[in-house]
Amino acid sequence: MPDYVPTIGLEIHVQLATATKMFCGCALSFGDPANVHCCPTCLGLPGALPVTNAQAIEYAIAIGLALGCEIAPVSQFHRKNYFYPDNPKAYQISQYDVPIAAHGRLGDVRIHRAHVEEDAAKLIHAGAGSGRIHDARRSIVDFNRAGTPLVEIVTEPDVHSPEQAREWLTLLRETIRALGVSDVDMSQGSLRCDANVSVAPTGATALGTKTELKNMNSFAFLERGVRAEIARQIARLEAGETITQETLHYDVATGELRSLRSKEEAHDYRYFPEPDLPLLRVSADQVAAVRAALPELPADKALRLSATYGLAPERAHELAFNGPLGTFFEAAVAAADGVDPVAIANWLPALIERVGSDIDPAATPVTPAAFAALVGLVGTKTISRDAGRTVLDRLVSDGGEPAAIVAAEGLGAIAAADGELDAVVAAAIAADPDAAAKVAAGNAKAMGPLVGYVMRETRGRADGAEVGRLIRAQLGL
Repeated sequence: MPDYVPTIGLEIHVQLATATKMFCGCALSFGDPANVHCCPTCLGLPGALPVTNAQAIEYAIAIGLALGCEIAPVSQFHRKNYFYPDNPKAYQISQYDVPIAAHGRLGDVRIHRAHVEEDAAKLIHAGAGSGRIHDARRSIVDFNRAGTPLVEIVTEPDVHSPEQAREWLTLLRETIRALGVSDVDMSQGSLRCDANVSVAPTGATALGTKTELKNMNSFAFLERGVRAEIARQIARLEAGETITQETLHYDVATGELRSLRSKEEAHDYRYFPEPDLPLLRVSADQVAAVRAALPELPADKALRLSATYGLAPERAHELAFNGPLGTFFEAAVAAADGVDPVAIANWLPALIERVGSDIDPAATPVTPAAFAALVGLVGTKTISRDAGRTVLDRLVSDGGEPAAIVAAEGLGAIAAADGELDAVVAAAIAADPDAAAKVAAGNAKAMGPLVGYVMRETRGRADGAEVGRLIRAQLGL
C-alpha cells in the first residue's frame, strides 16, 4: 500500500477480576446458569442506588500506573444514555470528560485515557430466522454479566499496520496479566477490542474518515479484520467513492465486513453526571500504595533479563512476555552451577516444542534444575546436541535426572582421542564416495550425508563440529 497510510486507534475493554460487581454486591461468577447473579441495582429497578466497588478502583489505578498514566485526584462518573436489550437501565454508568487515568504510554503507543465503567448484560442469539414471526431469530438476555467492572483503555491513533495492532495488544495483555487484575482472556470476553480504522493518501495532513470494527475476540481476528478493512477503504477510495463513518462487523468465517450501524459521536449518548454517585476522590497516599505494590512489568523485566543475563533483546522479550516461561528460565539459572544463562535460554525452544509455551514450573516433568543440568552436559560436550535432544525427550516423558539417563542409555559423547570416531568417519566416506568427492571439490553442503551417516551409526553421540573436522582431515582439506 505505497500510496496510502493506515491509521488505527484501539479501544480495549478489560473485565476486572473483583469478587463483586461494579456498583452492587452481586457475585462475579462466570459459567453459572443465566440470571442467578443479579439484583435490583444491576437490573436497573426503580429506587435501587449504586455503590462504587473500592477494589475495582484500586485495580483501575494499577492499570493506569502500569500504562504510565496520570491518575486524577478527582474524577467523575457519568451516565452514557442508550437503549439496547442488554442495558436494563437505558444508560451505562461510565466516565466521560474526567476519567480516572489519562495521558500515558505503553511501548510506542500513547494512551489517551483509561476509565472505569460497568459492563452490559450478555445477549445470547438463537433461532434460524426464516422470516416468519413464529420462527424469527430471538435473543435471550443473561444479566449475570450486567454490572461487571470494566476498565476501558483508549489509545491515540499511533498504530499504522495490522501487525503492529496485534503486537501491541499482546504487550497490553501481558502487562495487565502481570498486574493480576484480570485474566485478560479474549476467548472468554474478559478482554475485548474495538479498532478505529482510517486510511489517507501518503503525505496528507488530515486523517481519513474512520470506521469501527467491534468486539474482535482474538489477536488473529483483530489482525485479519483490520487488514480487510484497510483493503476495503483503499478500494473504495481508488474507485472514487467516499468512506462512511460506521460500525462494522468482521465475519471471521467468510472474511467479509458487514455494516452494523452508523458510528455514534459523544453527543449521541447525551452524557451527564451520575446524580447517584459522588465525585471519585483518589488520594496521593492511595496512588503511592498501589504503585509500591506493582509487580515487575513485562517491559521492565525484558530490560532486566537482557542486562543481567546477556540475552539478546528478542529472547529477553520472549521470556518477559510469557510469565511461566520466564519463571522457568530464572529457576533454571538459579539451579545451574556455572551453566551459561544464554545457553539455557537458547535451549528453551526445544522444550517448548515438546511441552508447549505455557510451561508450569510446578507441573512439568522437566524440572528447572534438570533442564539446566542437561544444558550443562551439552555445554561441556559430555553429550552431543543430538544426544541432548534424546535426553530431553526422556525428561519430558518420564522425568528424572539427565546424568542418570545418559548413563542408562549409553548416550555419552564419543571421545575423539580413542579412535572410534575416526573409523566411523572413514566408513561414511567409503559408503558415499560421491558426497566425499563433492566435499573435496569445495562443496561444503555435500557434507550433510556424511555427517548424517556418522550420527546414525553413533546414535547421535558424536559431536557435529568434531565430525566435520575429521571428514575434512581425512579428505586432506
